[in-house]
Amino acid sequence: MKYIKYFTQFIFVIISYLVFKLLGPNLSSNLSGKIFELIGPFFRSEKIIHKNIKKAFPNINISELKVTTKLMWNNYGRVFAEFMFVKDFRSGKLASNIKIEGLNILKDIKLSNKQVIFISGHFSNFELMAMYIEKSGINLSAIYRPLNNIFLNRIMERVRKKYICKNQIKKGIGGLKKLINLKKKNFSTALMIDQRVSEGIYANFFNEKALTTTIPAQLVKKFNIPVIPVFIERIEGIKFRITIKEPIKFSDHNTIEDITSELNKILEKMILNKPEDWIWSHNRWK
Repeated sequence: MKYIKYFTQFIFVIISYLVFKLLGPNLSSNLSGKIFELIGPFFRSEKIIHKNIKKAFPNINISELKVTTKLMWNNYGRVFAEFMFVKDFRSGKLASNIKIEGLNILKDIKLSNKQVIFISGHFSNFELMAMYIEKSGINLSAIYRPLNNIFLNRIMERVRKKYICKNQIKKGIGGLKKLINLKKKNFSTALMIDQRVSEGIYANFFNEKALTTTIPAQLVKKFNIPVIPVFIERIEGIKFRITIKEPIKFSDHNTIEDITSELNKILEKMILNKPEDWIWSHNRWK
């Protein structure tokens, strides 16, 4: 039964992407955003979304809650459609739609052959961050969580390896071994730190404990390398701005818990800066 469900989803996505290809990136992004505004609430509990938003904005009123939720679904839908055009964002006609702040930081990493850890969350079109970092000439590996849908996951992995970051590392023990091998070859690492993980630790996230990945902290401790926060925001339509933050160098005295908590604080600031661009539908504090 599960595979019938996955195959049905697969067919729906393929048909959707064929339509998007005919419509083009602008119209597809706009249309998909509006569709997700309508259908999103049927797939994810609005109660959970509002509960999550209130953790960050305890004094928010119901009208603002609804607006933030609507904009979140709109962005979610846009990202779904824009995946079809990731090739154009990398080296095609949409490449100029991505503006960069902190480009000098990326240039310094490349020229000095430094190894760093890029951290971020699922903001705006999050796929474009690792894509641009690798495109800038930095040796990069990106950690990802495979989709549950095995049919869609094959497509996603193929697109990601070809146009986003060729060194894709699955979360888990096997992926960790590959990650360590690449670190020994002086590869930088990019990962999202906003997902709930069973192998993490409980760290404060908007004043409430949430299971949080310790991978960045472990890499900091093992390789003594800096962390660079990266933030992407949707400026207008299919135009984006990626901000590369200054490197953060932790001392030897900082523990795994210290580093993980500090990175959660950085993530909080990113979310507060553009709450409608973050995916609030996940039960992060479960």
